[in-house]
Amino acid sequence: MATVLKTPATPLREPAELQLIERLVQSPAVANAQRWLTRERAWINEQHLQLCRIPAPTFFEQKRAEWFRCQLASFGWNAGVDRAGNVVATFGARDNQRAVVLSAHLDTVFAPERPEQIYYAPDGRLVGPGTSDNGSGLAAILAIARMIAETTELHQLGSSLRLVANVGEEGEGNLSGMRYLCQHAREVANVEAFIVIDGPSVDHVTAQALASRRYEVILSGPGGHSWNDHGIPNPVHVLGDVISYFVRSAEEHGCGDRKSTCSFNFSVIEGGTSINSIPSCARAKLDVRSEDAAVLEDFSNLLSATVERALEHANLGLKNGRVTGKIKELGSRPGGKLAPDAPLLQLVRAVDSHLNVRSRVDCASTDANVPLAMKLPAVSIGAGGRGGGAHTTSEWYQPEGRELGLKRILLILAALYESGLAGAVTRSPQA
Repeated sequence: MATVLKTPATPLREPAELQLIERLVQSPAVANAQRWLTRERAWINEQHLQLCRIPAPTFFEQKRAEWFRCQLASFGWNAGVDRAGNVVATFGARDNQRAVVLSAHLDTVFAPERPEQIYYAPDGRLVGPGTSDNGSGLAAILAIARMIAETTELHQLGSSLRLVANVGEEGEGNLSGMRYLCQHAREVANVEAFIVIDGPSVDHVTAQALASRRYEVILSGPGGHSWNDHGIPNPVHVLGDVISYFVRSAEEHGCGDRKSTCSFNFSVIEGGTSINSIPSCARAKLDVRSEDAAVLEDFSNLLSATVERALEHANLGLKNGRVTGKIKELGSRPGGKLAPDAPLLQLVRAVDSHLNVRSRVDCASTDANVPLAMKLPAVSIGAGGRGGGAHTTSEWYQPEGRELGLKRILLILAALYESGLAGAVTRSPQA
């Protein structure tokens, strides 16, 4: 989950979407589902605790995936794990009908070293790494799955869904799970829309994919003794020049302040083994993001130019003991955008209008990047409740307000189903 950029809302086209939501809310199915959510509040909280106690750092999601698969299977879903490691589940007979994917990512930036690091505090918050991002999304999937299985009136809705707990959303996971799902899943041609649940709250609808690229800069030299060999190029010093040149040039072009629509971040800087030796290697990672793919290309060219400039300065007049450098691309996340008047977005906003949810349409980097880039209708929304400290070891989630988030998800899914899917959500328009 990523920092968002706000975009202006577009008024609802027609009252038809609102009328559909009103009918759904008055139906026995939704009424029974609402009672289920209230009745099973403690169970949902316990599932949230248990899943977060299973470590699932990026690339090591297997144990949590298997636990999640077993949970879905115990509710009566047909659940399996694909070659990428994603948990994929269906309900009942499908008959090749149009489907909606409801997904949440399994992986976390940090993982608990011991189960006790994930706990409920006296104020009701669930505390520990991954509790909000994306334990809250996974708990929402479990709640929706069991609610559908135990509510007879929702079984037809269940048969239109594909539940997915995917790998590889965070960091260098590079959206690998969602990429595999969209590129290799047998039924992807029948998928009509993607609803991604990522993090807490109900205050946003991510309908624009923030594109990004990740790089590693690696500089190598002969290394040596800090006194006996002083004067030979130091890769750490050269790396400092690379970062300085890049930051200064990017800021001169208006990138990096809070108002810009692009960002860059150097991190994970490494080099050297002792204080009295000249390092033989130095490296740093760079994350660049923008709403505009052309800006990312400019960033790529700027990075190449700054590395070349720093090396030229460091090696000036040298024949031996030169520093060399290379740039390695670690990942690339595609961009895309759902048009403001797209049917999927209209339905989501109609649900929010009915629930008196004041949501904003925003731009962020989520699993929805992949389907949006493929011109498939997709949004990313929160699971309800509140959270904080994302991507830290002191992350937390407050379940108060979770029911509203789950009801919101249910109404969106039901509205997509009742509107006929293919008739209401099309592969266009895209911005």
